[in-house]
Amino acid sequence: MKNSFLVLLMLAAMSVVAQKKKKTDAPPVQTNQTQVQPAKSTQAATTKDTVPANAINPLLQHYAMKYQLAVQWNDYDIAKDALYDLIVENQGNDSTVFDLAGYYYQNRKYPSAVLVAQTLLKRNPKNAGALEIAAIGYENLGVYDRSLQSYESLYLLQNNPNVLYKMAALQLQLKRYREAVASSDILLAAKDLDALKIGYPMPDNKTKDFSMKVAVLNLKGVAAMEQSDKATAKTFFEQALAIAPDFPPAKENLAKVK
Repeated sequence: MKNSFLVLLMLAAMSVVAQKKKKTDAPPVQTNQTQVQPAKSTQAATTKDTVPANAINPLLQHYAMKYQLAVQWNDYDIAKDALYDLIVENQGNDSTVFDLAGYYYQNRKYPSAVLVAQTLLKRNPKNAGALEIAAIGYENLGVYDRSLQSYESLYLLQNNPNVLYKMAALQLQLKRYREAVASSDILLAAKDLDALKIGYPMPDNKTKDFSMKVAVLNLKGVAAMEQSDKATAKTFFEQALAIAPDFPPAKENLAKVK
């Protein structure tokens, strides 16, 4: 969960150069402003020769080092605390907030992951990373309509077939059959669909990669089956099994319609 912002922050902190000492004042410091947008100094300016107002906040340096050490020593609870400290000291930095959302997602704390992601989306509705975390978080919480909304926004940004497949699966889950079939048809028309893979758990507890086309055909079969069109469902399941005879969902679903 290392963050480019934090790496740049550490580099900037290491590049601080002491200037010549004045007779009565502490030496001001300079930073590489092309690397880091420094926080406003916490020191009160008493004369024009004091530490510049745009010098790096020493607390940011401290918390960045705390974060780096916690990650290095595999203590992610402390790393999370350091992220909160960094956010408090530099609340306008979205990358640190995104790291916090990623921490909650990786630890399956989906309510917190979603809330943090929503904070980012209020600032920038086109934040693709935040949309993905929100979509996955809502899905794991069973809030499928909100998950679908997030995936739809993400798809408009990326035009990613993997995202469209997630949309089709959620549309099916929500019994929005027309939309699920429409999404599936767009996927089936994609030229590179055969090259895209989806992992599926097998009976031996191992995961096997299948062509996304197989999964999409099975999805269309399920949509037909749930609308009592067994003949059409059977056709789609058979098409899926013609490509991948060992695809478990299609095998199970074909048995149901027979």
